[in-house]
Amino acid sequence: MHDNESISDMFTRFTTIINSLKNLGKSYYNQELVRKILRCLPKSWTPKVTAIEEAKDLSTLPLEQLLGSLMTHETTMKNHENVEVKKKKAITFKASKEDSESDEDGEVALITSQF
Repeated sequence: MHDNESISDMFTRFTTIINSLKNLGKSYYNQELVRKILRCLPKSWTPKVTAIEEAKDLSTLPLEQLLGSLMTHETTMKNHENVEVKKKKAITFKASKEDSESDEDGEVALITSQF
């Protein structure tokens, strides 16, 4: 899997390679395909790979279920990144001090002090 590649793009490339190998007479069991996909994931996916390996029986795990689990995790990671980016953005206001106080300024000052 490439660095900025999505799971679905990686899986499309993977399927193309596997289908080409089938045409050449090489076939793989589902368990082998699942293990190959888990091995090709980047290091940032290591916690998810470990969780899948420990929680699921890889010999019976369907490839489609693995793909769904990985896509869900990818979406969750992207959502967390978006939240972190939004938290980092801050709005600052420039304060200015005016010497003249009109009735409106006095009322605003009174409201803000009560608030």
